[in-house]
Amino acid sequence: MKDQLLDRIFNKPSLPDKFEHLELDDHFCIINKSEQVQRFADSPEEVIQGKDIRLSFPEFIGLEKILQAILRGEQQLFDLEAIGRRSNQKYIYMNIYILGNHNENKFRNKLIVFIEDVTNKFILKQNLAQQTYEEKLRKDALTAYNTYMEKIINSMPDALLITSSKGNIKKVNNAAQELFGFSEEELINRPLSLIMDDDHFLIESIFKNYYFRQNFQNLEVVCRTKTREKRLIAFSCSVIPKKIQGLEDIVYIGRDITARQYREQRTSTQYAITRILSESQSVKQAIPQILQSICQNLGWHLGELWAPSQYIGTSVQGHSINAILRCVEIWSSRVISVREFKAITWQTTYTPGIGLPGRIWIRRLPLWIKDITEDGDTRRSQPAAEAGLHAAFGFPILDDSEILGVMVFFSREVQPKDKDLLKMMGSIGSQIAQFIKRKQAEDALIESEERYRDLFENANDLIQSVNVYGRFLYVNLAWQETLGYSEAEIANMTIFDIIHPEFKQECWQRFYRVLSGEKFDQVKAAFVTKDGQTIFLEGNINCKFSEGHPVAVRGIFRNVTQRIAAEEALRHQQEETERLLLNILPTAISKELKEESANIAEEFTDVTVLFADIIGFTEIAASMSAIQVVNLLNSIFSTFDRLTEQYGLERIKNIGDAYIVVGGLPTRRPDHAQAIALMALHIQTAIALFNTENNQNFNIRIGIHSGSVVAGVIDLDKFTCDLWGDTVNIASCMESQGIAGKIQVTEDTYKSLCNEFLFQKRGEIEVKGKGKMTTYFLVGQKG
Repeated sequence: MKDQLLDRIFNKPSLPDKFEHLELDDHFCIINKSEQVQRFADSPEEVIQGKDIRLSFPEFIGLEKILQAILRGEQQLFDLEAIGRRSNQKYIYMNIYILGNHNENKFRNKLIVFIEDVTNKFILKQNLAQQTYEEKLRKDALTAYNTYMEKIINSMPDALLITSSKGNIKKVNNAAQELFGFSEEELINRPLSLIMDDDHFLIESIFKNYYFRQNFQNLEVVCRTKTREKRLIAFSCSVIPKKIQGLEDIVYIGRDITARQYREQRTSTQYAITRILSESQSVKQAIPQILQSICQNLGWHLGELWAPSQYIGTSVQGHSINAILRCVEIWSSRVISVREFKAITWQTTYTPGIGLPGRIWIRRLPLWIKDITEDGDTRRSQPAAEAGLHAAFGFPILDDSEILGVMVFFSREVQPKDKDLLKMMGSIGSQIAQFIKRKQAEDALIESEERYRDLFENANDLIQSVNVYGRFLYVNLAWQETLGYSEAEIANMTIFDIIHPEFKQECWQRFYRVLSGEKFDQVKAAFVTKDGQTIFLEGNINCKFSEGHPVAVRGIFRNVTQRIAAEEALRHQQEETERLLLNILPTAISKELKEESANIAEEFTDVTVLFADIIGFTEIAASMSAIQVVNLLNSIFSTFDRLTEQYGLERIKNIGDAYIVVGGLPTRRPDHAQAIALMALHIQTAIALFNTENNQNFNIRIGIHSGSVVAGVIDLDKFTCDLWGDTVNIASCMESQGIAGKIQVTEDTYKSLCNEFLFQKRGEIEVKGKGKMTTYFLVGQKG
């Protein structure tokens, strides 16, 4: 190994490695050195002849036994590799080789130290190792990422499909297979048209948006399952770019919103029917709108009304076998051509039990037909097939035991039975039947009430009558003059349009309670006039029923606006008086004083009392006017009052520059000591801020003690509230014998707070009448 090293140094000068050397005596002192050797030293200034090598190269420390062995010839070579050194803001790396130079005179033996600059090699080696390690990390991360992404894709609740730019399916996840009912093998390499009705238009739209650097979000697409069942899917689509244009992939992430669409359709249908019934003035006005609304909201294409008379409105009692059902109203969508089907329908009649309308009539229940062309209706099955109509359903317009008519609807799709939809339509049929009966009763009511119109017109009270939807049937002259609305305006309004917003919720509830038969003899309400004034009213309301059904809500009201204004003025005066009382007494004591004229006193066994005194105020106040002193104190004590309110405490009084507050009365609370402690810490902060803002140098001394007190009013003429007991005296001593800027508390208070707050023990102090007491300084709140 020694020969190899010498060969590298002396026989191969072409190598880029550069060697420097040192010669050392047997005491490890430098005898000779090369010119540039000091650049490798930790302390270059110590590389001087006669200096110990260990001063400049600390790596030699601890190697003394090895060096002695080399000097004695027991060891040929010792090396230190890859030693790093920072020089001129850069790192250099070196190998140190130590050899012995032996003479016949053993006392003249010396050490030769060769230093090889291996910085470039070391850095190159490091870089190669780092690159190898990083490459391995990237490969491991990529493998883990691919595995992780596969798990995520297959666990996604949303369906995922990846297709080529031509629409051929390349990948699907589990959710997509479950949604469309196909296996992975049945979907891979198949066209997207297998599950989408219009895939070419969709792909063109996606690429058009892609070129404008946009993605499709929540694009609703009609899809088909393996059984050809229609599904509405909300897709988010994006294009995965490739190096070769035209080979891009498309990612589809879809969520089945069919159920949501059905819910929205049915909700909008129910809302639309309710709105139509509330706004329609007659049955003939409402029915065509109802047929159109049901078809458009639910996506059906044709609707019919069948009735046993010229138009719906005449009821047939029981299961009449003599009823002849005729179509009296039809609405159809423009997307279908049903001229011949309509012509046949107008000429067709059904008896109970025959055809879809007759079967619904006799059963008095909603009915669903998956495909009308297979139903066996010889009169309309063939025309329906020629018009492209398939699924059908219908429901009776039924009020209790009375059936008034039947509504039937058709769709171009073959659709399986939807029990929820049939149930909802049964309710809508009852709603329509009630509307028809009410309209009949309203007409009769209007006719009967004509006799009383003259009497009502001359009354001073406000008289009104509205239908079950709140629309006005009648108002008298006094009503019009008071509220200022014209007859044309009233015809387009409901009672809820003029109710003041603060009374609207209550009036809604009362209105529906009246419709259920409840009577109100003394009600209060507020109407808004045409010019925006509020009119307060008192009166009574009741409901008129016809054949057990509510048809009109009538009300007679008296204008009490002036009386309400007078009562409001009196209430405001009473509140002002009570506010003044509350400013000087606690709430509970104020309440007792109002209820009974007697001395008020009560014992509270568990409270905390705080005394605070402003240090230095007397000296500063001596140089001010009385008004300036009052203003200064008012500014400080107003801050203290806000803190008292913030922490739910009671201010007892302030005497001069002293402030007394108590926690735990009049409302007892378990955390009274904690609230007092927080206020005390906040007072210190408030005083410091006050000094900064007002260029003052006030300090505050605070004392706190917990125990029992007696609280009460001692002078009913002046309403003075005070506290008595040892707890008050001890709290006062904690303040007077405290230290400026400190919060001194007794051991009783300390025990209540030590788990939540930080304290500094002061020790024992002499308290008048109590002897020595251990006290603590409250420092802060624990984090």
